[in-house]
Amino acid sequence: MMKRKLYDLAAADISLRFSPYCWRTKLALAHKNLAYDTVPWRFIEKPEIQFSGQDKVPVLVDGKTVIHDSQAIAEYLETTYPNEASLFGDPAAKAMMVFVKNWTELTLHPTIAKVVLPDIFALLDPKDQPYFRKTREAFQGMTIEAIAARRPEYLAILQATLAPLRATLKGQPFLAGDIPNYADHIAYGALRWATMTSSTPLLAPDDPITVWMQAILDTYGL
Repeated sequence: MMKRKLYDLAAADISLRFSPYCWRTKLALAHKNLAYDTVPWRFIEKPEIQFSGQDKVPVLVDGKTVIHDSQAIAEYLETTYPNEASLFGDPAAKAMMVFVKNWTELTLHPTIAKVVLPDIFALLDPKDQPYFRKTREAFQGMTIEAIAARRPEYLAILQATLAPLRATLKGQPFLAGDIPNYADHIAYGALRWATMTSSTPLLAPDDPITVWMQAILDTYGL
């Protein structure tokens, strides 16, 4: 039987897998109790995933099926493996997941990026650094060094941005309630990206977000 393969973004240290979108997919696979192997992938290795019809990870190969984009992969897993626990829950829960996805991608991700982009640059394989610098500086409208110089300002903004997530997790174990679902996976991916790459600690050990992140890993035995 052909094993599932997940193409997963790696830093210079091949064990450092920091993509928030790949983390969503890894948690979704764990939620569905599906085994897989990861294939480490770096930014300049775009030819290695040309078979997927695009040039970004995650890319999941499940037998003869190839799926890219974390949301598309989640939808595929939900449809293909209906006997396992639902990623989305009932229609109301799935609708709420859409809000979490939009908040994470439109508010949380940009805020995290300002904090960790210089740190990520330092962690990358040297062959990846020119591509990362060119694309990220073009998007941010400033150099990586200019972003790094404003780190205290960006850290304060990040903590303010995390306030609603922190307040929610003070009153319940997961965003989805008593057990995690894909809404938790989405937000977790963002925070895992941040905490794995930041050169300084972003969360205290007793922060409700820290406790929640560990509870997600414990739920899936990761």
